[in-house]
Amino acid sequence: MWLRSLHPRILSPSLSRLHYHPTRACLRFYSDATTKSAPPPPITKVEKLVLDSIKATGPIPFATYMQLCLSHPTHGYYTNPNHAVFGTRGDFTTSPEISQVFGEIIGIWFLSQWVSAGKPERVRLVELGPGRGTLMSDILRVISQVTKSVNPVRAVHLVETSRPLREQQAVVLERRVASRSNLHWHDAVDEVPPAPDTYTMLVAHEFFDALPVHVLQKTQQGWNEVLVASSLEPLKDPRRAESTTPDSTDLDSETAPDSAMVYPRLRRVLSPAPTGISTVLGASSPRFQAMAEGTTIEVSPAAYRIGRKVGEMVAGGKRETGVDEAAVENNVKGTVGGCGLIVDYGGAKVHEDSFRAFKNHEIVDVFHRPGECDLTTNVDFAFLSEAMGDLVKTHGPISQRTFLTRMGLDVRMEALALAAEGDKEREGGLKTAAKRLVDPLGMGAEYRFMGITSGKEADEVWPFVEQLG
Repeated sequence: MWLRSLHPRILSPSLSRLHYHPTRACLRFYSDATTKSAPPPPITKVEKLVLDSIKATGPIPFATYMQLCLSHPTHGYYTNPNHAVFGTRGDFTTSPEISQVFGEIIGIWFLSQWVSAGKPERVRLVELGPGRGTLMSDILRVISQVTKSVNPVRAVHLVETSRPLREQQAVVLERRVASRSNLHWHDAVDEVPPAPDTYTMLVAHEFFDALPVHVLQKTQQGWNEVLVASSLEPLKDPRRAESTTPDSTDLDSETAPDSAMVYPRLRRVLSPAPTGISTVLGASSPRFQAMAEGTTIEVSPAAYRIGRKVGEMVAGGKRETGVDEAAVENNVKGTVGGCGLIVDYGGAKVHEDSFRAFKNHEIVDVFHRPGECDLTTNVDFAFLSEAMGDLVKTHGPISQRTFLTRMGLDVRMEALALAAEGDKEREGGLKTAAKRLVDPLGMGAEYRFMGITSGKEADEVWPFVEQLG
């Protein structure tokens, strides 16, 4: 048979994005296609594109589905101006939106690395996925306050594909830079120009979780790929045009004959043999090669490629393969280097079942309203470290709670409380926000910080150190 259907478990859409515990939930975020008593919701524009593609060429990779849903030029989740993405009106709230202290502490960490590097005269800031610009604004403010008239920031580079978000970022950031000409937007990380004579401070907050992933399953044949298929019609091998009546076992057990009432209109299937991409990705890490039959993993080649580019930017230059070590060392000595922070949920491991969707601050089926929901996966920090390991030093990841508390969250909150000058309501709001950031049952544990340094610093970098005692 062409494809084997997967029968996932049903998820109750009641979990908050910021209170999701993958190891404890052990849930897949898919529902079997079933017949509804009420008509299913209207088809979305992205959903129609996906279904048309499947009808023409067969099931598609999850990476293609994710990319269409999030980044289609006009109908994607992040590109459609009609979508309220961030804040209480959107589908999720990020740490920088909760408290200014989050961005301030990141700015302080950047400054500490800059001082350790000898206070290079020229600095540039790079952010991947800047959202509304809140985080970058807070970082720029604290750097300006600390360095005063000798502010070393010469340029700010923002990797952002959404035109509506670029407009919001411009409004927020113009007052933080000497001139709008200091702000530069790029559609891709590859477009950020090299700057070996400039110290790079790079931050990626909730960026890597939105990159497309391929879903692979280990079988006797090797790594097969989990694909996205239509629930509205039988599966058939696109290589056999004459095949119109597939084996009935290919269909989901609960799929009804009346396709007009079937929802979700999409489902997961498993390729009958390893695909080209699944074979390559399955061999891309020694960790994957050692996994047992039956294991499912989520792998993002985009994350690896961008991680590599991040390493090059922080290192101050590209490391070519086949160049002798002496030449590389001489090249490094001529660069200023940099530092970086990657902040996301995940861990130093490959994830099996973290792909999920959010709508109005709730988890929904990943095939619900394609193009109108945020899609996300947990980040494999070990994969990122493998991508950049020969270029820079990586540190962590450690929990958000550990990073913020070790970097002086309590001291900063005390200062803000004093500045509130007896305003109990404001003081209470500050404390509530801080507690939310470091909640050991929520954001404080779920979000992880990975540090990146250019290799000129000590082996251990604060706060990425082993717990003493």
